[in-house]
Amino acid sequence: MDGSEPNAGATATASKIIAHADRDMAFVVRLSGEGLDLLSRHFIGFIEAELARAGVVYGDHPLLRLFVETHSRELTEFVLSSLTLRHRFELRMFQHMTHEAMHMLRTDLWDSLRGDIEAAERHFRSGLGGMREILTEIEDLRKSREGVSAPGGDDAP
Repeated sequence: MDGSEPNAGATATASKIIAHADRDMAFVVRLSGEGLDLLSRHFIGFIEAELARAGVVYGDHPLLRLFVETHSRELTEFVLSSLTLRHRFELRMFQHMTHEAMHMLRTDLWDSLRGDIEAAERHFRSGLGGMREILTEIEDLRKSREGVSAPGGDDAP
């Protein structure tokens, strides 16, 4: 077979799968483009505001920006995964969808997004105290190192 002819096995398998599409095939919601960017930027701003409220600002630690970006991605992924798991649609649903049903779906998606964003924010806030403790420990460690190994200090021979 030179690749120009259809593969009989692939054709048969695809046909069998499509024959069961009404019950076996699901479409999932996936956020992309500007919506994904808006969600990610929301979490960056949210994390920065929460850290500032806790007295943590850029400059407190050299890896703080990485912390914000990493946690923003994690919160974004949490929302995206939740949205995908909660909204799976069978093919037959789309075949019979009316304008009113599309409006209801849009409302349901909005409600899910809002709830998932709030849940992600609550999750982040629940672990925020630990971040402050870590930064305090790092600052204490820096101070102790500066006091012990300061060049020309009391330790110098």
